[in-house]
Amino acid sequence: MVLSLRLFRFGLLPIVIGGLIAPAPTYSEELELQRLSLRARVSERTLLGEQAPEDFREYDVSANVRLPWSHYATSGWGAGSRLMASAGLLRGAEKNALVVSLIPELTLGSEDGRFVLDLGVGGALFSRWRFGTQDYGGPFQFALTAGVTVPVYQKLGLGYRFLHYSDAGVNGSDTIGADFHMVEFSYRF
Repeated sequence: MVLSLRLFRFGLLPIVIGGLIAPAPTYSEELELQRLSLRARVSERTLLGEQAPEDFREYDVSANVRLPWSHYATSGWGAGSRLMASAGLLRGAEKNALVVSLIPELTLGSEDGRFVLDLGVGGALFSRWRFGTQDYGGPFQFALTAGVTVPVYQKLGLGYRFLHYSDAGVNGSDTIGADFHMVEFSYRF
């Protein structure tokens, strides 16, 4: 009972409240698929300067949907917003987990999405949160991300993404999150 109440309070409740207070778009064409990406971790095991007890690999697919809030100058450069949804495999200590995330992002760059710098904070759900000696604390994790994407050829892009998962101490002080430095291959619509 305590675990399900804690999950509701710190996991599902913020997602539900965020969905209720987010303004609804007025036109369906304002929500458009902007980019699909394949990502893989390329870094060693670190946690914002600390050594993580386990080494992880993460592979996922993400979709970026353009949100209606943006401001671009006549030059085509400016700021926008989008929603990044991802699903993938997290592997550590010979255990696998499904990870799904939903992260609203602010973007800076070109209006056509060729050059993009983004920053976002959202949530992720893990199907497993204990991997050997590393305990993430629970199925809900806060997700912090920053990335940059540049064009490679026509609609194909290459990017770098920093992704941090943490329960922010909600499940106790003995839990530890993880950092991922990822390479990202994307297709822009």
